[in-house]
Amino acid sequence: MRGALARFAFAVATMVALAFLIPLALTVREFARDRAFAEAERQAAAIEPVLVVTTDQVALTRALASTPVGAAGRIAVHLPSGAVIGTAHAGGEQFDTAVRQGRAFTARVAGGYAVLQPVVLDPGSVAVVEVYLLDGDLRRGLGTVWSVLGGVAVVLITLSSLVADRLAARLVGATRHLAGAARTLGAGNLDVRVDAQGPYELREVGLAFNAMAGRMVQMITAEREFAADLSHRLRTPVTALRLNAAALDGGPVADQTRQVVAWLEREVDLVINTARAGGAGREAAECDAADVLAERMAFWSALAEDQERRWHFSGPGEPVPVPVAQSEFAAAVDAALGNVFRHTGEGTEFSVTLHAGNGTAVILVADAGPGISAPEVALRRGQGTRREGSTGLGLDIVRRMAEGAGGGMRIERSALGGAQVHIWLPSGAGAARTTGTSSDAAPAARRRGGRRAARGR
Repeated sequence: MRGALARFAFAVATMVALAFLIPLALTVREFARDRAFAEAERQAAAIEPVLVVTTDQVALTRALASTPVGAAGRIAVHLPSGAVIGTAHAGGEQFDTAVRQGRAFTARVAGGYAVLQPVVLDPGSVAVVEVYLLDGDLRRGLGTVWSVLGGVAVVLITLSSLVADRLAARLVGATRHLAGAARTLGAGNLDVRVDAQGPYELREVGLAFNAMAGRMVQMITAEREFAADLSHRLRTPVTALRLNAAALDGGPVADQTRQVVAWLEREVDLVINTARAGGAGREAAECDAADVLAERMAFWSALAEDQERRWHFSGPGEPVPVPVAQSEFAAAVDAALGNVFRHTGEGTEFSVTLHAGNGTAVILVADAGPGISAPEVALRRGQGTRREGSTGLGLDIVRRMAEGAGGGMRIERSALGGAQVHIWLPSGAGAARTTGTSSDAAPAARRRGGRRAARGR
């Protein structure tokens, strides 16, 4: 930007200088011509008193030789008798024109100009003094004048460019300072403020930026406190649920209920701690995708058994690290599986597959339901998915998790005939052998999930 402003100032200064200097140079040239012709007329007028006194050729020759132009052989006298004293350059027609007009007459001749000055000797008797000017005489001194004008133009353009560069440096410096503050704010540092500097408009932008940053801090603080307060209010009903679950008799349903209540308590605590701590209290952004998927499938398999759904889970037989926090990855998996249970009928088959290789982890959540007719709409936050009653947040949670980790997500048609959520994430795992679990092994999987749930996710 600084270079562009300097070039713009240079171009403007150059155009202004040329707009003034070109007419001035032409005027100086005309002035030099007029000066040369005036000097020639003055030299011719110096001979006029001699002609009035005498027309003797010897006397006239001495008089011509006494003048500067005479010494250079560039003056001549045309007498009424037709005699010519000196070297003549004008022709007879031009001589007759000067006599007829009765005043100084300039004629173009070979190599320059002839200034013809008629002198009346007697009534009806006219002599003509001719002064010859070379073309160089008309340009004498122009080179020096034009050089001075060119130097003045260069100095003015240089000074204008330097001043413009200084102004541009001040403007660009203030702009870069503001841009750097904006990048710092965008990176999450809400404490950044700018020192308003530069032109008035940029100072106004800087003050507005500071006000915006302050307002953002207030809004984010208020949102965190609201989230923490709202989550804290949930502790009372969650506590009541835990007490009720503890009072239940033994059995799979009671164990599952207690697991769900414990899970809900951990999620509420996580929301409170995260909201209060902001970005400082977040867990490490890395987890084992294979372990989290196995755990969540163990949890959802119990509900699948209750709804008589056939399911299948396959994954590698070794860890698959992905750059996502464990709770965030589990929430995305729950959102994808929750959509299956929420938007397909009981008894609908589903599968979850994890592939790892070439630095990428691929998760496929497929079902045999009716599918998603408008995948683009389903991925828009708050638009819902397949029917009324959906918040439209589930698939958006999955998408944001994948894109935030440097991966992506898309909705496809599954091999089971319904929808398939295709998620890919960067991973450090290489190719690994694949192991699987299906609905045929649901009781054992649920027992393993119960033990993991008891230890905590």
